[in-house]
Amino acid sequence: MADKLRVYESMFIIAPDVPEDERNALVEKALSIIKERVEGTLEESLGEGGVERWGLKKFAYKIKGYTEGDYVIIYFRAKGDKLQELEHFYRVTPQIIRWQTFRRYDIEKKERKSKKKESEVIEEKVE
Repeated sequence: MADKLRVYESMFIIAPDVPEDERNALVEKALSIIKERVEGTLEESLGEGGVERWGLKKFAYKIKGYTEGDYVIIYFRAKGDKLQELEHFYRVTPQIIRWQTFRRYDIEKKERKSKKKESEVIEEKVE
């Protein structure tokens, strides 16, 4: 059970004074870390190919001296034991001012329910 791929959502905020091309490069770097180091796969059914770009949004309060930031959300599947690689990237990248990665239990629960219903339908057809 420990080797099962789980669904994760990783949100990070890029400083607004970073040029747009550098912001795109940071997103691409995060995606490559997820694919290569974390050995994850993007959850294509969520967001646009597993990535949501919210753009610049105002904060409720200042964060590291900024009043707004560029929000990026990435949905992916991975084993939990390698997530520290992604967290390390966020921590050492000064242009990323906030981040959080968490497991999406709600999505996993929906998938389990749909698989259970599918198996019940198949069993009914067999009988």
